[in-house]
Amino acid sequence: MVLSMNKKRYMVRLYMLVLAIILILTVTTGAGAQENAGLQLAVFDIDATPPIGAHLAYNPVINTWDMSLRARGIVLTGADEPIVLCAVDWVGIGSEGHDAFRQTLAEAAGTDMHRVAVHTVHQHDAPGCDFTAERILKEHGITPHRYEGAFHREVLQRLGTAVRDAMEKQQPITHLGLGRAPVHQVASNRRIVGPDGKVGPMRGSSCKNPELIAAPEGLVDPDVSLVSFWNGDTPVAVLSYYACHPQSYYRTGIANPDFPGIARFMRQLAVPQALHIHFDGAGGNVAAGKYNDGSKEMRLILAQRLEDGMRRAWEATERSPVSTAAIRWAVEPVGLPVAEGLNAAELEKRMLEEKDMTIVEDCARKIAWLQRREAGILIDVACLSLGYARILHMPAELFVEYQLLAKAERPNLFVAMAAYGDYTPGYIGTAIAYEQGGYETSQRTSNVSPEIETVLTDAIKKLIQEK
Repeated sequence: MVLSMNKKRYMVRLYMLVLAIILILTVTTGAGAQENAGLQLAVFDIDATPPIGAHLAYNPVINTWDMSLRARGIVLTGADEPIVLCAVDWVGIGSEGHDAFRQTLAEAAGTDMHRVAVHTVHQHDAPGCDFTAERILKEHGITPHRYEGAFHREVLQRLGTAVRDAMEKQQPITHLGLGRAPVHQVASNRRIVGPDGKVGPMRGSSCKNPELIAAPEGLVDPDVSLVSFWNGDTPVAVLSYYACHPQSYYRTGIANPDFPGIARFMRQLAVPQALHIHFDGAGGNVAAGKYNDGSKEMRLILAQRLEDGMRRAWEATERSPVSTAAIRWAVEPVGLPVAEGLNAAELEKRMLEEKDMTIVEDCARKIAWLQRREAGILIDVACLSLGYARILHMPAELFVEYQLLAKAERPNLFVAMAAYGDYTPGYIGTAIAYEQGGYETSQRTSNVSPEIETVLTDAIKKLIQEK
């Protein structure tokens, strides 16, 4: 009887011990699961190709091509409000157009527009969007052509629908992948400084001048950087960053994503589980001119070279677990200094008198820039922290020096940059670049003053130094 009672007590204690262990394991694993449970990713992708008759950056659309222009991106949820990153195969999106894209994506994703980054890849056989310039032209009885916004607004509607649908199909994210590799014989600096310290003839996206081709490659960031999001062993999205103008040849009247779009498509075929999204880095003064003679055959060759770099960066990717605690979004609103000599009244007069529609539209965009600066509207510079990675989101046609500065500031971190955000400021050079002259820093193409270097470097340093 005593043995039977002792056995019962033993069984009860054993049962209680097992129950306690199960409870501890449940609480512990539950806490860990809770940390990652909210981290999810939605991907979206739509066709952003304008119809025949619509206007590209330089020409009306006369036909279609095998490959479409895309507007694609991700929504990262679980780390405070959702974060949206979007890349569009257009030449630029500026002013109220840029506001509209961010606001549309924010509403669809259920977040604030200051947690949305919209960039273009900057292909030239592609549309440009600026609702402020469109309004200014129409107010003066001028057909906006390039800035006619009917198609742009239709894309916005479809983009909002795509994001809302994507939010219903989010996938858990357990790991983050980071990889980089050099791209060979694509990027070269466009600005060749002569013995007098001034920039001479530009080595643009393509070049046939033997002396300019023979000149050194110049200052570039040779690396393509890859950021990938994983659900277990399955990649969900791959984001690539490379600083170079994306033109092989253009002014064809046929919308196409040029060589970065082809390289992206090749990677999509190679890793079909993930959506591949490409961002143009700070390539305002970088193009393929040293390696591209503008022949049609070079489009595929440049695409293969970029794809080769992307492939090697993918193969070099290192994965690590990621949680909501490792993700942060920081924004630094900046007021960019206006270029000296920009005068709204003079621009308006020229806009009304000029016969060249490209110049007319450029005048409208400059007036739009002045109106927004006079209204005190700031531009967001943002940084996405992903563990030890920092992804900077910058405006306009930024010089590569800003990207190299960011990397030098935190050499122990994985740093990438997406430029071509709000397109309205035009080219953004360094202070010395404005002294050196050249196409990119002329008043025709740059709407900011040399003081821009201090403003942006301060913002970059502040954002990238945050823990």
